[in-house]
Amino acid sequence: MTCIIESMTRPDFYPHHPETVELVQTHISYIFIAGNYVYKVKKPVNFGFLDFTTLEKRKFYCQEELRLNKRLAPSIYLDVVPIVRDNLGSLSTRGDGEIIEYAVRMKKLPLDKMLKTLLAQGQADAKIMDAVAEKIAQFHTAAQTGGSIDEMGSIKTIRRNCEENFAQTKKYIDVTIPAYQYQFIKEYVERFLAINKQLLEKRVVEHKIRDCHGDLHLEHICIDDEIIIFDCIEFNERFRCSDVAAEVAFLTMDLDYNGYFRQAEGFTLSYLTYSGDMDMKALLNFYRCYYAYVRGKVISFRLDQQEIAIVERAAIKQTSSKYFDLAYTYAAHLEKPALILTAGLIGSGKSYQARHLAGRLGADVIRTDILRKELLQISPAEKHYESFGRGIYTRDISQKTYEKAVELAAERIQHGKSVIIDASFKNRSDRELVFNLADRLQVPFYVIECTCPDDVVKIRLEKRMLEKDNPSDGRWEILQEQKKQYEALSEIPAGSYFKVDTVNNPEILRQDIIHTIKMAELRIKE
Repeated sequence: MTCIIESMTRPDFYPHHPETVELVQTHISYIFIAGNYVYKVKKPVNFGFLDFTTLEKRKFYCQEELRLNKRLAPSIYLDVVPIVRDNLGSLSTRGDGEIIEYAVRMKKLPLDKMLKTLLAQGQADAKIMDAVAEKIAQFHTAAQTGGSIDEMGSIKTIRRNCEENFAQTKKYIDVTIPAYQYQFIKEYVERFLAINKQLLEKRVVEHKIRDCHGDLHLEHICIDDEIIIFDCIEFNERFRCSDVAAEVAFLTMDLDYNGYFRQAEGFTLSYLTYSGDMDMKALLNFYRCYYAYVRGKVISFRLDQQEIAIVERAAIKQTSSKYFDLAYTYAAHLEKPALILTAGLIGSGKSYQARHLAGRLGADVIRTDILRKELLQISPAEKHYESFGRGIYTRDISQKTYEKAVELAAERIQHGKSVIIDASFKNRSDRELVFNLADRLQVPFYVIECTCPDDVVKIRLEKRMLEKDNPSDGRWEILQEQKKQYEALSEIPAGSYFKVDTVNNPEILRQDIIHTIKMAELRIKE
């Protein structure tokens, strides 16, 4: 292989004589960027899931790469060229001689047109994401299905793939994935597969299992005169053939990982419109969780290479942990609306808990601190240091604020969103508004009461007064009055009530809350 690398890095090796040649390596390929063309040579490696150890196998998979990628990038993938050695020992892609290797030849794509680049520059608008969705939906409609391909989408295969993931990541517990995330995701997957057995079987019968791309992330999409999707998986059918929902989930997971949440949602909605595949919605978070977990796993594998430097190992841990954390968020995401309210005195940490729970559960937060001022057409950051129960904090204005919060919550729940109302809820009558709403809409409700020692609250309130953009007007003297009117939450059923000391292990308590709420949702489906 050394002589091939030496020859192919020289411009005079190529018939079009490029000015320069750049060599890029992956764990399975040598990629030679020679002017306007790219030559890809497969390494003679065997990783179990792929085997390129013989010349015949490398030839076969070069031909497969060409065949499969012509489905989505016919103008880019040109041919498979032999690399021959003549009687004098010189290597070339033409003439007679012994064939010692094969390369896939393709046109070079413009780096500035890659979807990831366009997203980073703010140039990938809704129109582009819609066009990508249309292209992929059309591809899936025409992709091969039936026979052995259907087997790739069977619940037996899905379960085996998931079990393999968990078995292979046990050694990374508390290294790249916290134990609580590992256990939560594992329990979620087991329950999801049991609950959705009929749906998954229906997907097979309806031929939603297709010979897909298999590696549909941002680096493999180019937006030029046409949409070009390249570099699909050719070396293993099991990685490529899947439910079309899994492929949509893969790309949206990659968008989410890179922070493009709006584009992920837009792409999904467009794909659903073009495909008409509404059953897919029930599977997307599961498959997003699956692929985020796989990415975390594969990156963690690199830690097994002892030669990797300490600095690089730290970066690997950080990246893989971010993927596992994303998988955890997908697993925790509520599929059906729930209504959650915080309760507690000012400075007890309600807003922090609401914000972090919302991120995991996929809920909207309605914060009464902000809503009160919006109703009065006051800037949220404008300070109003009124006496207790005076000014904008009279009982009448507070009641209207709570009523508006409940009205907004009802609208969002009816649109399928879970809602957290972030407020003190010190009066039982205000809490009744929320309980009645949950009962009317037939959604589960939960109450999270936040507590905190006074000395910590005092420090928080003093710090908050210095924050110009904080909408809260809470002060120490107000706290003392609020305590006198705070009505204990004795009416809340035990299974719906959580008490969180926001100083003493709040992270662990929040993990317990997420587990309880999500597993309750899954039990309802059972």
